[in-house]
Amino acid sequence: MTAANSVIEKGDLTRGPITSTLLKFTMPMMACSLLQQCYNIADTLIVGQFLGTGALAAVGSAYAFMVFLTSILIGLSLGSGTLFSMLYGAADKPELRRYIFTSFILTGSVALFLAVAAFSMLHPILRMLQTPQEIYSMMYDYLWIIFCGILFTFLYNFYTALLRAVGDSVTPLWFLTASVIMNIGLDLLFILSFGWGIKGAAWATVISQATAGIGIMAYTLLKRPELRVKREEMRFNSKSVKQIAVFSSLTCIQQSVMNFGILLVQGLVNSFGTAVMAAFAAAVKIDSFAYMPVQEFGNAFSTFVAQNFGAQKRERIKRGVRSAFLTTVLFSLAVSASVVIFARELMLIFIKPSETEILSVGIDYLRTEGAFYVGIGILFLLYGYYRAIDKPAMSVVLTVLSLGTRVALAYWGASIASIGVDGIWWSIPIGWAIADFVGIACYKKYFPKFGKQ
Repeated sequence: MTAANSVIEKGDLTRGPITSTLLKFTMPMMACSLLQQCYNIADTLIVGQFLGTGALAAVGSAYAFMVFLTSILIGLSLGSGTLFSMLYGAADKPELRRYIFTSFILTGSVALFLAVAAFSMLHPILRMLQTPQEIYSMMYDYLWIIFCGILFTFLYNFYTALLRAVGDSVTPLWFLTASVIMNIGLDLLFILSFGWGIKGAAWATVISQATAGIGIMAYTLLKRPELRVKREEMRFNSKSVKQIAVFSSLTCIQQSVMNFGILLVQGLVNSFGTAVMAAFAAAVKIDSFAYMPVQEFGNAFSTFVAQNFGAQKRERIKRGVRSAFLTTVLFSLAVSASVVIFARELMLIFIKPSETEILSVGIDYLRTEGAFYVGIGILFLLYGYYRAIDKPAMSVVLTVLSLGTRVALAYWGASIASIGVDGIWWSIPIGWAIADFVGIACYKKYFPKFGKQ
């Protein structure tokens, strides 16, 4: 991709101070993740408090499956977004719009296929999830309605990836905020006032998804004319189809490998009984808040690198790598120190003081795995970096290394009586460290050649 003569001003990450620009771009993305986490907690509380444990179990099981479907759409959008960033950095607006059209059709087709498949296979899905008979009908009703929102989920994630790719991380935050507020309000209205039960919770989700998806699409088409595809640009070419397919499929594979590895570890954790399961469940919630900022910083860094890669600004990328690495290390060390010091207090947010065994296991987990958040922070940077310099396969390799090591060591350590569950906890930072070592070694080997082909 070659840089054009024209310069795109709005959302341009190829100029200006690096660290402050990265942080300013990252903050709205962090707010989006934090808002989503808070909404998940609020939604769980509403369903659990007003509809009972059966409805809570049904929504919880359905949510796990929806996360899987959503991760596919997020992966496809994230892969396309990297290509959008490269073209935006190169200031090649006509080519960018052609890629937008191609990606929209391809990703939209996948979303439509997922919706049709989900509707037609609803009963097999429920059997696969080993749904208890007493909540089977509730889960069926809930998922049938939720599947109506798959295309709206696609719209929101596609246009969020597009806007972030061109340097706008604020607009998706506003639409997500409106969606979350609407969802909570409709939950209360449909469940308490209308008495719709679990169907009300599902319709509240779909309506809020539709608002966010259609809203952000309308905003992009109306307010960002440079991203509006012209009639003559609505055509496929083999280059754009191939690149989008490769980037998107590899990003999806990365997401799938991560989910599969986590499921394997979860199964091993379950074998140690309910106390370890409960401790792990609570500690993972703390994890999701603790390293969420560095995960979003890694995504923002990827956009920064991709734009500068498109603009062929090799030295700016090099300075950006140094800045991002230092920022991530310092932040991760601060978070690790806080988690290690306040491990007990953090566990007490989710666990009663009388549950001493669960508390003890959870504290051990946090003081082992939580002490090494710098490992996952660097790994998120490496994922974003290799994706942004047109090497998405390397991100998959690092994911396989990290999770493969984690799973192998976890099962090996857990099988030794003197190590037991501690082997699961230690496998996590060791997996991060091995992937980091390989990723950094490859960076040092290949970066001198970057931009000289």
